[in-house]
Parts: sequence; C-alpha cells; structure tokens
Amino acid sequence: MPLRHLWGFHVRLRRFALGVVAVVVGVAWAVPASALNIGDDVFAYGDAGFHGSTGGVVLLSSPLVDIEATPSGSGYWLLARDGGVFSYGDAKFYGSTGAIHLNQPVVGMVATPAGHGYWFVASDGGIFNYGDAAFYGSTGAMRLNKPIVGMATTPTGRGYWLVASDGGLFSFGDAHFYGSTGAIRLNRPVVGMAATRSGHGYWLVASDGGVFTYGDARFHGSTGAIPLNQPIVGMTATCSGNGYWFVAGDGGVFTFGDAHFYGAPASDFLGRKRAVGIAASPTGHGYWIAAVNNPGVAPGYGTLPPVNRPGFPTCGLSSMQRARQSPRGASPT
Repeated sequence: MPLRHLWGFHVRLRRFALGVVAVVVGVAWAVPASALNIGDDVFAYGDAGFHGSTGGVVLLSSPLVDIEATPSGSGYWLLARDGGVFSYGDAKFYGSTGAIHLNQPVVGMVATPAGHGYWFVASDGGIFNYGDAAFYGSTGAMRLNKPIVGMATTPTGRGYWLVASDGGLFSFGDAHFYGSTGAIRLNRPVVGMAATRSGHGYWLVASDGGVFTYGDARFHGSTGAIPLNQPIVGMTATCSGNGYWFVAGDGGVFTFGDAHFYGAPASDFLGRKRAVGIAASPTGHGYWIAAVNNPGVAPGYGTLPPVNRPGFPTCGLSSMQRARQSPRGASPT
C-alpha cells in the first residue's frame, strides 16, 4: 500500500487509478561547486550522494526547473528555466541555452543513456540537443493545444517522447506511441512522465498524483483520490519498473510498488522552498530532490504551480555492485 511520507509521519493512502506525468528539460552553464553554498537546493537520500548545488548563487536569473542524474549516479545536472546548466560530480557540461533568447522557457531535461549528452525541451516543444544527443524532431513549429511539460527518452537514446499538460503525446525517432489522455478531460493537468525500462510503455502523472499507464507500464498506485497539501511536481520510476516515487511541492514523498522511502526534505522546507523535481539513483536505492526558494502562492494549493521534471531512471548498477557480480516522424495525438 502506498505511503505518504511527510515530517516523519506515515499516512496510508488508498489506491486510485488516475493521473498523468510530465517531463521537463533544461539548459545552462557550468558553475564550480566550490562557489556554491552546499546543500540548499539538492537533497540526497539513500545511496544518492550529494555532489553540489546552486544554493546561495545570486547570479541565477532563472529558477531551477529540473535535476537529472548521470548513468553512474556519481553526479547530476541542474537545469534552469532559461536553459542554463549546472554540472556536478561526473556530470559533464555539453552546452546550454543560457545565453540564447528562447521563444518559450525550458521545462525539462533528459540525459542520453551513455550520459555523454542531453536534450532540453521548451514549453513549445522546441528541442535543444548537446553532446551525443541527436535531434529526432520537435513540436516547435506546430500549434499545440497545451504546452509541453515533460520528456522521456527511449533506452536506446534514438528517440524520445514529449508530453503536454493535457496528456497529449508526441513520439519521435524509435519512440512508439502507446496512448495518451489528449482527448480526455482531466481533473488536473499532467506534470510529468516516465518511460519503462524496456521503452515499450510510459507513465503519465498529473498534479493531483493521478497516474495514467500505457504500453507495458503497470499501475502501482496514485494519490488521485487523496487531498494533497501541495501538488505533485515530479515522478521517477524504480529500475525494475515495479514501482515509482512522487514528490510534492512541499517536499513530501509518496512511494508505490517496490519504491522504498529513504527520506524527504518536507520538514526542512517550512514554506521557504518548493520541490521542483526528483531523480532516482541508478541502483533504485535512493533519490535526489531539487528545490528552489518559494516565491509565491498558487490557487488551490498555497504555492506556485508545479515545475515539471523528467523521470527516466538509468537503472544501472554501481561500479561496486558490478564488481561483486560474476561476469555473466512524430506521432502526435
């Protein structure tokens, strides 16, 4: 049964199948971790290590919108709304749109399977690719019913999906279309998506925690029928595909299936910050949560609307775990 984890309290939640997920992408410039106030904007739990943050950096002209882990789990990228990129640990800087005038803000980022590049996606569906990330198409020249809010890549890195806030799905490269909520009236907008490990399905999550499953993505629970203090802002799946985590704007963490609870920053927020995304460690035994200063209030929840985050885990093994083992065209809706 899913658990709501907040301020040290565990409240059991009832299962309810409803929701949508979104992915966000970012762009930026690299900033040395030594120049930052450690720990203000990144919270690490389980086997997810802390490698730095943008806490206390006054030169930020745009707030952070995403966090993406490297395949090794020994680093991560932080993405800003203007496409600025901050790299930490073994995350390399491959480029950004921080110095480019964008038609629409960046909403998410996804790394390539090798970790030698990444994509950013803007709310108009414009794609920015760097390193070994290839361009397979975009919705930048299309008239969209609703803005793009998230993105996920296929396991091969030769394709990706874009999701809009109405749950409309757009597939490019070797990413196949398995369904969407584009023609369904939603209670709350989609805020993110996560792809299955096989790449033959995906989850969509809405800001109320409702979940929509397609292809080989299985339903493990949701918060769609639960009144939330703050909206869901991000989702990431376990490596097995048998579970997933949600993070709410107040830092509360919700676990489903085989996703375990390793901690939450909710008690540290106290209204001062809001979470913007969650990324799983490659082992699935931990996660990072990115947060920004809370600048205002939104109707219905008491904070600003959720900033969406990409949720595709690399599902790899750490070098220590490997050493212990014996060898052995777009399709819019």
